[in-house]
Amino acid sequence: MSGCATRPAAPLELNVVALNDFHGHLEGGKFNYTVNGRQTTVHAGGIDVIGAALQAWRKEDRELMFVGAGDLVGGTPALSSMWADEASLTALSMLGMNASSAGNHEFDQGRAELLRQQHGGCDSHRADKACKLDPDYRGASFTYLAANVIDTATGKTLLPAYKIEEAKGVKVGYIGAVLKDTPSVVLASGIKGLAFLDEADAINKALVEVRAKGATVFVVLIHEGGHTDEAFNEPDCKNLKGPIVSIAKRLDPELKLIISGHTHTGFQCKVDGRTITQAEMGGHVLSRIKLLVDPDSRLLRDISVRNVVLTPGEYPADPRMAAYLQQVKQRSEAVLARPVARLGAKVVTRKLNDAGEAPLGNLIADAVLDATKAQGVQVAFMNTGGMRKDLEAGDNLVATYGQAQVVLPFSNTIVVMDMTGAQLRAVLEQQWIRKHADSNAAMLHPSRGFTYRWDGARPRGQRVVPGSVKLDGVAIDEARIYRVAANNFLAEGGDGFAAFAEASNKRDTQILDLDAFVRYLAASDRSGKPAGSSAVAGRVETTK
Repeated sequence: MSGCATRPAAPLELNVVALNDFHGHLEGGKFNYTVNGRQTTVHAGGIDVIGAALQAWRKEDRELMFVGAGDLVGGTPALSSMWADEASLTALSMLGMNASSAGNHEFDQGRAELLRQQHGGCDSHRADKACKLDPDYRGASFTYLAANVIDTATGKTLLPAYKIEEAKGVKVGYIGAVLKDTPSVVLASGIKGLAFLDEADAINKALVEVRAKGATVFVVLIHEGGHTDEAFNEPDCKNLKGPIVSIAKRLDPELKLIISGHTHTGFQCKVDGRTITQAEMGGHVLSRIKLLVDPDSRLLRDISVRNVVLTPGEYPADPRMAAYLQQVKQRSEAVLARPVARLGAKVVTRKLNDAGEAPLGNLIADAVLDATKAQGVQVAFMNTGGMRKDLEAGDNLVATYGQAQVVLPFSNTIVVMDMTGAQLRAVLEQQWIRKHADSNAAMLHPSRGFTYRWDGARPRGQRVVPGSVKLDGVAIDEARIYRVAANNFLAEGGDGFAAFAEASNKRDTQILDLDAFVRYLAASDRSGKPAGSSAVAGRVETTK
């Protein structure tokens, strides 16, 4: 019979699940979100819950692909960081992750440690942590990607630029990138010899090779993001702002799906016909992404995204992941539960007041000063970004090692250095003239005896009130040399504090900031004057 039209073949359905900014959250935790004006708090995440969800979704599609957008490790809770984050990388491997872009935190411990975490082995500068959970650590089974990180000695990428996966007979090219500003937020010494290039240019360049290798569907995994006031699960949100928007607009038109990270914000937005997603942080939310592909041309026809909160009990348990979590917890319990000291307050918060001062910043700066006074140090500084959590004690006001460790998870060492009074004033001014300094969010916290006042009405670079910078009540002399202490991240000019990098007579004490912190808390308790307060010390004042 002639004239009968052939029914077009149904599109192929590819399923992708994405996670970003996991930060070693092996256990679930509180997730606060607002939908339709109503705020909700739930317990969400954890590798056992993620495992249960993935197990259920793979029963719907055994070729489901699981990917990440960076910061899977670094800035992690004690349960992960005490094992050099090997527990998290092992867990993500067990969960069947295919690939992830590198994030800035993957570079926290330097290029050599990143490569060890990827490929395995025990040769690590963190010998007290590496291979202590598993003496035969074999590395992550998934692939870290970074098209824009170049080894300047070879001209090649440090990590693969892309990975091609096949599902339903379709080749999917995943191209990874990390924010080009990574050097401003990690130790300079750890990334020596690496160049961080423009994200869009590097991704577009990699696309040419991915296409040549037969991929027909392309996905960007990028550790850079944005913000929106819309709900984390608002379909096709339209008010996305931030660096990822300008990057997206410069990408090749074939790059229709961008899985982002870094800003710890949940969204599923449309920008110039592209879909850009992010799944909050910590594994509380996963992005479920459905790709519809033409069965003949193998080209992407449609994308739909649903950000899903991972609440316990919603899916049948994954015994393997539940057992691994219990194993890590049991191995960690004795160390993390060790009492350290009685505190002066149940919670010592990192929340900043209007002047940019926080009780926890006061406490850590004092601990650093105490650890280095014998070396002539007169003033110490702590950076806001280095404090990852509040210091919380139990009902008896006694803090454990685990509660202290989660505050300072980076294994930073303390560096002592000489700075002139003029350099000290300059470093204070740099709190407002750095690239992203549009708020007080990255203020410095000085140790006891060091005080100053700033005026927000004055222009940037001139906000410190003349004559207000004092040490033990005496105005600093711009020509005099002072002995200063800070963590090695700040000492190398991290967070844009270039004046620290210009200091002279530097010496790394090799004292870990966490060790100094724990010793200070214990010594204060023994003296009968427990350290820590719920109020700021009043070392920084503002007239804004």
